[in-house]
Amino acid sequence: MKVKKYSLVAVGGTFDRFHKGHRRLLDEAFRVGNTVMIGVTSDEFASAKGDDIEPCSVRMKNLEEYLSDKDTEYHIMRLEDPYGTTVTDERFDAIVVSRETEPVAHEINEIRKRKGFRELDIITIDMVPADDGIPISSTRIRRGEIDRMGHLLERIRHAIKRKRNK
Repeated sequence: MKVKKYSLVAVGGTFDRFHKGHRRLLDEAFRVGNTVMIGVTSDEFASAKGDDIEPCSVRMKNLEEYLSDKDTEYHIMRLEDPYGTTVTDERFDAIVVSRETEPVAHEINEIRKRKGFRELDIITIDMVPADDGIPISSTRIRRGEIDRMGHLLERIRHAIKRKRNK
C-alpha cells in the first residue's frame, strides 16, 4: 500500500444534497491522509445559507453511506463555525478545500500561526463542472437546474417530453 503524505487531514463543508463535487473533495482527502477529520456544518451554522438545507443528521448519514467502503480511518463531527478543531488541535497536517472555500483555509492558517501552531498544507481542488461547464453546487441542485451528478435537468425534461410525444 502506498504511504500517504499526511497523518491527519481536515475537510469540511455543508455537504447539502450530497453530489459529485463532494465526492471529489472527500476522495482527495482520503487519497492524501492516513486519518481524515470531516466537519459537517451544524443545522444552526448551515441556516445562514438558507432554510432549505437538509438536516445535519441527513447530511451526516449521506456521508456515512458514501464512506462505508473506505479503508482509511475517518471521523465525522459537527461544525459550529468555519474552522472547527483545525484551530485548536495542533495535530492537523493539511486541509483539503475547493477553490470556493480556499480563503477559509488561509484564515485557519492565520489563526494557527498566531497560536504558534504549524500552518496546514492547503490542498485545493477545482470545482467539478456540470454538463454545462458551470460548477456543480448544492444551490443549483436545490434550484432544480442539475441533478447530483451534474446533469442538466431541463435537458432531461425535454428528452422525456420528446419521447412521450413520439
